Amino acid sequence: MRKIDLIVIHCSATRADRDFTEDDLEVCHRRRGFNGTGYHFYIRKNGDIKTTRAIERIGAHAKGHNLSSIGICYEGGLDCHGRPADTRTEWQVHSMRVLILTLLRDYPGCRICGHRDLSPDLNGNGEIEPEEWIKACPCFEVKAEWDMCKNIG
Repeated sequence: MRKIDLIVIHCSATRADRDFTEDDLEVCHRRRGFNGTGYHFYIRKNGDIKTTRAIERIGAHAKGHNLSSIGICYEGGLDCHGRPADTRTEWQVHSMRVLILTLLRDYPGCRICGHRDLSPDLNGNGEIEPEEWIKACPCFEVKAEWDMCKNIG
């Protein structure tokens, strides 16, 4: 069993006004040279959680962090004009929280972050600031939302 200490949240970087199924994601990742979908879970707009890679398989979603992480991706992340935006539906928000809470029962103490939060700290101040993000993914502030969720329940 591999050691898991990180849960990384991603978006599919697809437009909110178009569907992008787990099969589309699989094709996209195989075209990029991956051996299947790189994320462990995919959350559709209707809130359905799809298992897309066994947790025991090392992911292909966050370079340098895959060995000890689980990748969760939600469908969307771009507005109808193709700009980065938090496009999650209420069902996706709910399903993501439930999935993370479930994973934390099996992997307690995991750090939860967005893909962009793994960007290099270019100015060395200990914070990953927006100007340092390699990409906008997952297009919302994971830490702030997760901290709020922990305080509610």
